[in-house]
Parts: sequence; C-alpha cells; structure tokens
Amino acid sequence: MLPQEIIRRKRDGHTLTSGEIAEFIAGLTSGAVTDAQVAAFAMAVFLNGMRREEAVALTLAMRDSGEVLDWSDLPGPVTDKHSTGGIGDNVSLMLAPIVAACGAYVPMISGRGLGHSGGTLDKLDSIPGYSTQPDTGTFRKVVRQVGCAIIGQTATLAPADRRLYAIRDVTATVESIPLITGSILSKKFAAGLQSLVLDVKVGNGAFMEKPRDAAALAASLVEVANDAGLRTAALITGMSEPLASAAGNGVEVANAVDFLTGAYRGRRLEKVTLELAAEMLLVAGLAGSQAEGLGMACQALESGAAAERFARMVHGLGGPTDFLERAHHYLPRAAVERVVAAPRDGYVASIATRAIGIAVVHLGGGRTRAEDAIDHAVGFTRLLPIGAEVRAGEPLAHVHARTQAEADEAAQRILAAYAIEDTRPTMRDVIVRRISAPSFTA
Repeated sequence: MLPQEIIRRKRDGHTLTSGEIAEFIAGLTSGAVTDAQVAAFAMAVFLNGMRREEAVALTLAMRDSGEVLDWSDLPGPVTDKHSTGGIGDNVSLMLAPIVAACGAYVPMISGRGLGHSGGTLDKLDSIPGYSTQPDTGTFRKVVRQVGCAIIGQTATLAPADRRLYAIRDVTATVESIPLITGSILSKKFAAGLQSLVLDVKVGNGAFMEKPRDAAALAASLVEVANDAGLRTAALITGMSEPLASAAGNGVEVANAVDFLTGAYRGRRLEKVTLELAAEMLLVAGLAGSQAEGLGMACQALESGAAAERFARMVHGLGGPTDFLERAHHYLPRAAVERVVAAPRDGYVASIATRAIGIAVVHLGGGRTRAEDAIDHAVGFTRLLPIGAEVRAGEPLAHVHARTQAEADEAAQRILAAYAIEDTRPTMRDVIVRRISAPSFTA
C-alpha cells in the first residue's frame, strides 16, 4: 500500500493492520517514506491515537528495523529498567549492579539528557576512560563477566525510532502516548530482554506532570509490552523534588558512589532504588515476592556486592581500576563552589523541580542543542529535600560552577525554586502507584 494511503486511513480514524504498520516502518527505515509523510503519520497518530494491537505492531516493527540482541547464552535471566526521566535521577548507576549482584544480567541501554532532565550516559562520561559506546564484543563480555553494563544505543538498534523521534521532536507530536510507548519499548525489545520494569515519573519535574497522564503512559507501556511478549511491570514515582541530593553529571556519579559504599544515602533515593530492584528481581523470576526481592536487594547493597559489581563494570568499560575508592579524585571538579543560604527560618514546603534542571542546563551541565558539549563538573549538591527544617543563613544547596558570576546566577535560581514556609508540609510517599506484571506464560 502507498504510504499516503496508510496515512489517510489513520487520519480518518481507522485501525491499521500489523502489515500496514510494518510496511510504513520499513519505508521509514529505508528512506522510501519521506520526512513529510512521517510527520503526517505522526500527527495522525497524535490526533487519533492507536488501539493496543496497533501499538504492539508499531513496537515490534520498530524493533525489527535493526539488530535484535540475543542473550540466550547467559546462564541467568536478562532484565532492565527504564525511567521516563527527572532531576537527580541517578538510580541506574546503583540499580544495575544491585540487581546483577542478585544473579540477573542487566544489559542497560541508556540515553543522554533530554530537555531539563539529565541523561545516564552524560553522567557516565564524567568517569575518565569509561566508554558509553563500546563495540558489541566488549559490551557482551562485560555483561557476561560482571552481570551489568550501561551503554548507549548503537546505530543498529531500532534505527526507525531515531528517525521517527527526530521528526516528532520538530512537529509537536512528542507527547503522543502510543508513539512514546513504541519509542521506549522498541529499544528495549531490540536489547533482547526477557523482562522489564518501568519507572514512570510524575510531578513538576517530570515530563508527565499530571497523575492521570503518568498513569495512562504506565498502563500503555505495561499492556503493550506484555501483549508483545515481554514480562513488564511499572512503578509510578514522585518527581516533585529532585530524587538525589545532587543534580548534574559528575556530582550525581559521586552521589551514586556514596550510595553504593554507604557513605550517604538519601531516604527517597534509597526507597526508589530498592523498590525498583525488588520489582526487577520479581519479574525476572529470581524472587517469589516483592518482599523477598527487597530483602535480596538490601543484602546486595549492604554486603558491598553491588559496589563491587559497579567497580568491575566501570573498569570493564575502560574506567580506572580504583574508581570506587578514589572517585572524588577522578571526577571533574568545578572551579567555583558556592553555598546558597536560606533567606528565612522554616521548612522546605515545595520545590520547582523543573527549574532545578533548567538551572543545571544554564550552568553548562545540559544541552540546548543536540550537538552542544556539556560541562561534567557543574551542578548542585546537598540539595535540601521537601520537609527539611532550615534556619536563615543555613545552606539550601551548594552550587558548582565555572565562574563566580555563573554561581551567583545559579544561586538565584535555587532561591526562586525553593518555597520555605512556617509549617512542615504533609509528606507524600515517593512510590505513587505500582502496576504489576500480569500472569504471564511465553
């Protein structure tokens, strides 16, 4: 069928067949379908949506547009996690080695910063020598020997998604739930996973600010993934304040090292990380219940096994052999560190979380264009959480910047983002909702 006929059918609200979707995605991948036709298709989907069977077909067609990894030679389950992104979300750095230390294999293919949210690969680029784009042989070797490896998407994995996303980005169709679902899941399917856990963020620092939107996306991801044969569960977690007490690239890696070694663990970050680990172990079949998975994850963390896996992963992908012991020596340091003092006594009542992410971008720690280089040393540390009591003059945060002028500007952004009130706010659980994997046989 001609591409324009497929577009017309979706424009008019018809349900596309799996064959029509596969044909369109094949043309998108080969270049036979033009950018204008891809844009028209994306807008038709944005306006009319997709039935679940269409979203499944789209996901599988984009998976099959390139290489699909095969991990059948590994002696344990292959699993992964995907987060929809937020501020101070360095969970992957701890989660992959925790789950690997419990017997799973985690070939984690991550992304770079998007808009106001930080990217896992940008964080890992802070580590001298660490290769986020290794050859396939190195990737497979590290996964087999260590149990986990965190790298970037290769050119051969789901290439249709890269072209479709680039066109969605400039045609106001990014927010389409079926297209988001296909984009996320096609890459995970191409990675050869046997199970998956999704961390869907909600709040003023998330791409989905409204609970109903986050719930709709989480449900779509879980339903489509399971219908397509991948055992999948999801947690909806709060992103109305930074998850870690650090926001930036190198500073979040340092925060992750402190977490793994036990030097410091923020309460919310610890809960999200361990709950996701428990869910991953459950869907992978290594734990019989969420409680058992939580116990396994805690043991891997407290025993030092997870920290040891992280150190081996870093070295296996080109980083220093002693990075865990000397992380603060290896990580880049900003020229200026400035304390942001609280303007009054009280309690942190709310945080404009997206503004914190934008402040990191302004410091040079994020991108305004895809080709921009970023400064891995800049960012914020010791960010006070909601509910913290503070007195006038005490630190709200520390700014790490290239110049004093940039530090002063960032400090003003922090002050504008923090609301301090006389009474302690009602605290909300960071785990908003759990969507379990359905009973599954493959």
